[in-house]
Amino acid sequence: MIPASTRYVRAASLEEALEALAEDDATALAGGQSLVSVMKLRLARPSLVVDIGRLDLAGLDVREGELRIGALTTWADIARAAELRRPALAALAECAAGIGDLQIRNRGTIGGGLAHADPASDMPAVVLALGARLVVRSTDGERVVDASEFFLGPFRSSVGEQELLTEVVVPLPPPGSGSAYAAVDHPASGFALAGAAALVRPDGSRSLALTGVGVRGNAFLLPDDEDPEAAIASAGIYGDRVAPAPYRQHLAVVVVQRALDRARSRAEEDVTWQA
Repeated sequence: MIPASTRYVRAASLEEALEALAEDDATALAGGQSLVSVMKLRLARPSLVVDIGRLDLAGLDVREGELRIGALTTWADIARAAELRRPALAALAECAAGIGDLQIRNRGTIGGGLAHADPASDMPAVVLALGARLVVRSTDGERVVDASEFFLGPFRSSVGEQELLTEVVVPLPPPGSGSAYAAVDHPASGFALAGAAALVRPDGSRSLALTGVGVRGNAFLLPDDEDPEAAIASAGIYGDRVAPAPYRQHLAVVVVQRALDRARSRAEEDVTWQA
């Protein structure tokens, strides 16, 4: 299907992009891998598309105890980033390497993917488990949103209509930590039937997040003081004709265990890792 008629502007600066987005019914175009699809289906009919693809919002940087990822960093760049060779951050690269196909990884961006808030997307579970913060800009200034408060429901994030997600900030886990992402994908779409991200710290504490399974939509954290299988059983698992709820619940248990096992193994490697 052909998208509905719309106006298009390519922003040359962040300020220009924010000014254009202040117009009613304007939307940002990053890599286009999510927006163009829903526009073709006429599920989105913006009056103005603001192309932000050439803004200086890409790249990874480690400083002052944080990993900062520009919103326009592609999945492919995240998958091969040297900054993510550290076992404690490995879940980010591991997740990005499995998103979509080659074209999607080369064009799709972390900011666009997170703001799109697809309930079956992979990266939301990782940013939740790693305790990330999301930096959002508008003409009124900047605000920072914890990942735990960023996802509001299926295809709904806390990025307002006149705002841009500009950066993902991940606090560096303590030395001796390990992280991992594991998923079982739909054989046709490649989206997660169940996906899990795990962060294991040297003191034995952990953070676990699930995606693709919640009846409330979006990824969510599991209680860190509860047995994972029991927590999954009480979480309310989504079912459909592809994966009924009991089967999806079983998949959730499986991917959590896989992610935990890999994260624990990587935690041992992280002790000797040098930044």
